[in-house]
Amino acid sequence: MALALLALSPSTARAQAAPVEQVVITASGVERRIADTPYAVGVISAEELRAAGPLVNLSEVLARVPGIVASNRYNFAQDLQINSRGFGARSSFGVRGLRLYSDGIPASGPDGQGQVSNFDLAGAERIEVLRGPFTALYGSSSGGVIALVSSAPLTRRIAFEADAGSAGLRQGRISLAGPIADGLTVRAQLSRLDVDGFRPQSSAQRTLGNVRLGWEQGGDRVVLVLNSLNQPALDPLGLTRAQFDADPDQTASIALPQDARGQPDRFNTRKNTWQDQAGLSWRHRFAGGGALAESQLAVFSGKRSVTQWQSIPVATQANTNPVLSERQPGGVIDFDRRYQGLDARLVWRWPLADQRSLQLVAGAAAEGTREERRGFENFSGAPAVRLLGVTGRRRRDESNRVDSRDVYAQIEADIAAQWAVTAGVRSGRVAFESADRFIAGSNGNDSGALRYRYTNPVAALQWRPDAAFNVYLSAGRGFETPTLNELAYRPDGGAGFNGDLKAQTSTQIELGAKLRESGRDSGGQQRGWAIDAAIFNARTEDEIGVASNRGGRSTFRNVGRTLRRGAELSASVPLPAALRAHISATWLDATYSDGFAVCAALPCLTPTVPVPAGNRIAGTLRVSAYAELAWAPNSTWELAAEVRGQGRLPVNDVNSDFAAGFGLVALRARWQLPLPVGRLDLLARVENVFDRRVAGSVIVGEGSGRFFEPAPGRGWLLSARYSAPF
Repeated sequence: MALALLALSPSTARAQAAPVEQVVITASGVERRIADTPYAVGVISAEELRAAGPLVNLSEVLARVPGIVASNRYNFAQDLQINSRGFGARSSFGVRGLRLYSDGIPASGPDGQGQVSNFDLAGAERIEVLRGPFTALYGSSSGGVIALVSSAPLTRRIAFEADAGSAGLRQGRISLAGPIADGLTVRAQLSRLDVDGFRPQSSAQRTLGNVRLGWEQGGDRVVLVLNSLNQPALDPLGLTRAQFDADPDQTASIALPQDARGQPDRFNTRKNTWQDQAGLSWRHRFAGGGALAESQLAVFSGKRSVTQWQSIPVATQANTNPVLSERQPGGVIDFDRRYQGLDARLVWRWPLADQRSLQLVAGAAAEGTREERRGFENFSGAPAVRLLGVTGRRRRDESNRVDSRDVYAQIEADIAAQWAVTAGVRSGRVAFESADRFIAGSNGNDSGALRYRYTNPVAALQWRPDAAFNVYLSAGRGFETPTLNELAYRPDGGAGFNGDLKAQTSTQIELGAKLRESGRDSGGQQRGWAIDAAIFNARTEDEIGVASNRGGRSTFRNVGRTLRRGAELSASVPLPAALRAHISATWLDATYSDGFAVCAALPCLTPTVPVPAGNRIAGTLRVSAYAELAWAPNSTWELAAEVRGQGRLPVNDVNSDFAAGFGLVALRARWQLPLPVGRLDLLARVENVFDRRVAGSVIVGEGSGRFFEPAPGRGWLLSARYSAPF
């Protein structure tokens, strides 16, 4: 379920009388002003996306949204590190604890693990980002929601794009869009990215194809979306503190390929990803003036295949202790995952007295994944002629299933001329099942099944004295199951699922205000300003953390209570002389309320290092900010300066080390050049103008101490896009 459930708009008459605001949120087929929503939400437009970079990573633009941290690892073998108000921060790889959607198709699984590598940023109309209590209406593991909405073609156009940049970045893209028959439209796009990377062992290629077919007649709208991703990437891994301080451009030798057979500790770390998926949505608007206004149905299906060669030492996999050796899952991860789901809902609207109204949305959703997961040794042969970084003997073989079933409802009503209430609930269950086919010696049968149930209520009260001002108070209960990986092994070393691991729950409260004002400059262009502010408090029970790590197996446990509280501010303001400023700022205090113990080093059977109450949650930023000043004297030129800053970032729960805080400056210039046929759009960017060397992200709790993922020094980008009607 994308943002479709959440943006309800009963007060149509009031919204139409409001000052015009170009950015809206789609919800149940209704467009609604951001200023009218009772929750913290940010929208990134297509123009903001195009100005931010080569349209490769969400980290290029998410700094514009307060409350969201999207750290670019500069490593295509690992997805972005994203957290929302500290939820999802503990993930050492991929995105977890957030719900991700692309045109309504989930990019995160029922267990909360996801990725954004298949997001087609070049074809996006906007990206919607939701934080706070109302994310609970998306089900389990929804500490935040990020949804990409692709653009519907209105005219026939063909476009050719090319990018070139530092670190050997080359990218080409071709797209075709427009109406092709009565009510039928198409948009097709194919792109190819090649990048050498600024560190050894960091090159990557990405081929991404997307097709959007739309049909609209009368009260029906049908959209079919197809996309395919192929991405082989080398993995430079992280650096230790000593390595990072000595040379942030280096790569640890353990990640590099062997120079000759028998050379030890050179594993050629890398990852290959292939993903295909399809999604279909159908919206029907009912005629006749009855309360039942519309129905929506969305279905999707896809397949994701991953093979990853890791740097697990041979000594760990071939330990002289057979108990450890036989239980080691190997140094190569290989899985094929099929997923599918549907979401169906109905929308009712009733008019009330005094131009008030009431709206109800009710629906049901189901998602499922089927995974064939295998593990292999990452070596073969005798020590003198041993090959590393290859697919060797099988060490893991299992079938996994995760299914979720949910029902939900949300109602919004104008209770008075200036007051509105919103209430909703989502109830469901998430079921895990694993069938282990690799049982040998001390490696017992790790098959198992678990089921988690939840009910997430949310509510909000709004005061809207006029169309430009909105104050709201919202509250909700969240629920986050463990991931399949966190359930795979027991801390006591026994066989079977980690059945003692509880889901973590949270209670969230948010108080916010939104202020809008519209105006026009001397040329008639709209130059409104917008301010959004929120303060929040989220208390979590049964936070999940690492229990032990031995023989290459990490196990997890509940470590107690945590507290996340903070404040967010976002403002866009027009200034004299064709200037416009945008700022976003976040303060977050994310700490452990209970003390616990963690592992000191690997291998670890029993945690012994204390984490006192009050320590910061690893991977969370206490302060972060973004500021932009742009000068656009006319519709064809823009010059801008951007500043992005953040405070210290703890690398582990012990808080034994931190990535240093920093502030980075970027410059950009855009030029639109009308041609006799078509138009040429040019973009030039200089990143990290003052060539500061910083850690762009950290690998949270990395067992070997390779926490730091460096960001490059000064860089550049040149982009050209030619588009023309046909």
